[in-house]
Amino acid sequence: MPGGRLTHQQRQQIALGLADGLAYAEIARRLDRPTSTITREVMRNGGPTAYRADLAHRATERRAHRRRQAPPREQGAPARGPGRDDEAVREYEEAFTTLLMQQGLPKMMARVLTCLFVADAGSLTASELVRHLQVSPASVSKAITFLEAQGLIRRERDERRRERYYVDNDVWYQSTIASAQGIAKVAETARQGVGVLGPGSPAAARLESIARFSDFISESILRAAEQVREVLYTKPEASSDGTA
Repeated sequence: MPGGRLTHQQRQQIALGLADGLAYAEIARRLDRPTSTITREVMRNGGPTAYRADLAHRATERRAHRRRQAPPREQGAPARGPGRDDEAVREYEEAFTTLLMQQGLPKMMARVLTCLFVADAGSLTASELVRHLQVSPASVSKAITFLEAQGLIRRERDERRRERYYVDNDVWYQSTIASAQGIAKVAETARQGVGVLGPGSPAAARLESIARFSDFISESILRAAEQVREVLYTKPEASSDGTA
């Protein structure tokens, strides 16, 4: 699999592929690149409807220039683990951010959440996020407010009275529960429409089908989430001889 950055010509091929309605996987196959490379390239440069090869290429050159000119990491920014490849970690952060954006998170919220995910401590301060992401404090504050409202992070004050933002080990459990509850709300609202439109009408039948489907999905997700959480987060009891 060839490495290196995408060339201008390859970006033009991506733009042509998007215009033809090709899937990312097909574009990647034609360029002999990983699908994740194409997905990340498109999502960070306007998305499939706004991607422009010339603009994407200039933006990449500007980012590369900023990285070369960037001063050494300041004290207080998220520390890299020993033996890790900084460039590989940065690429991974970009890939994970792209994935979260595809799941519906706005870009800044996705960047902040990814940054917390990959921090060994699972927590960072606002100033650390600002330095690591090279964005304004206001941007971080807005992202934190949104993520906290979604139950994806929590905030606490440390011994120096600074606010720290945390992602818990069960953050995905909490997010999954919230998603299941949202689907249950769809079922409830759809079923209300059955009474409004009159039982027996085609529209009512359609809404009842949506409600039943949503009920089933919501209940299945909740049941699976509880089962998985019990398995993953319940510590095994030690026997009398000290073994688990």
